[in-house]
Parts: sequence; C-alpha cells; structure tokens
Amino acid sequence: MAEPARPASTSPGADATRSHYDVRRADLPLSCPLPSMAVWNEHPRVYLSIVEDGGRSKCPYCGTTYVLVD
Repeated sequence: MAEPARPASTSPGADATRSHYDVRRADLPLSCPLPSMAVWNEHPRVYLSIVEDGGRSKCPYCGTTYVLVD
C-alpha cells in the first residue's frame, strides 16, 4: 500500500492548515482537501491536474501548493 501524501513541513504545531504538501503518483488523482484531511467544511473538493501542470499545483480556493515528488 502506498504512503499517504505528507506535509513538506514538520514544524511544531502544524496541522491541516499547512500550505504545502508533497504528493506521490500513488496519491493521484489529487484533490484538495486531501481525502485524509478531516476538514469537511473548508471548501468544496477540487481536483488538481498536477501532472499536466508540470508537477506543481495550487488550490484555487485555499492556495495550498502540492508538489509531485516521484
């Protein structure tokens, strides 16, 4: 089983409001918020075309950046 998407930062006190995540191809299709996030009321789920975007996508709702690392 593939590892879930991981936050790029592990700063103290960080939570689901982080603004940068590293993702792997196993995590595709990519959506924000990620399925593992318990933030059902943040914004509508939006699917991001990270592969077509050159390996980096930004959520149009919250500005979270996702980077494809493999």
